[in-house]
Amino acid sequence: MTAPPSRLERDRAVLLVVDIQERLVAAMSPPIAEQTVKNTAILVEAAARFGMPIVCSEQYPKGLGKTVAAVEIALAAAAATTKVQRVEKLEFSLAPHLLGLTLPDAPQWIVTGMEAHVCVYQTARDLLTAGAPAHVVADAVCSRAKQNWRIGLERMREEGSTITSTETTVFDLLGRAGTDEFKALSKLMK
Repeated sequence: MTAPPSRLERDRAVLLVVDIQERLVAAMSPPIAEQTVKNTAILVEAAARFGMPIVCSEQYPKGLGKTVAAVEIALAAAAATTKVQRVEKLEFSLAPHLLGLTLPDAPQWIVTGMEAHVCVYQTARDLLTAGAPAHVVADAVCSRAKQNWRIGLERMREEGSTITSTETTVFDLLGRAGTDEFKALSKLMK
């Protein structure tokens, strides 16, 4: 199943940061974890600049730890200009927890996090089942094993998610060059 093209709209987009936690990051390949954290922080800054809501989840924080420092710092900065909502969960999917949150009508979901084949996959699947477009940012999601990352992305694509990248997402939201937002965000992606 292929999703229809869906241009991201700032007033409808919501950034989901799924379980980028201390013990999960420590279990990842260091370069992959670093890329995921860096790209998620870029997306958090973009969401803040565009006034997009952000939802950050933690899977069983007692066992997996808190959100990693670099993402936490980005979220704290974002909270000055946009709504950052937090969810602690035991379920793998974040989707059931979104019902009681303050979100735009007919949201477009930008999904980042860990692990691609478990919590990210189940979240994207459940969002799609509810009829909501899911844009999964491939270079801002990861799994402990590359094969599981690939399988997670393949399953999400087959089920209708748009698989994208950090740069594609940011430039889709920007829509044009020459703005202060463009100048600030393009520097982050170099």
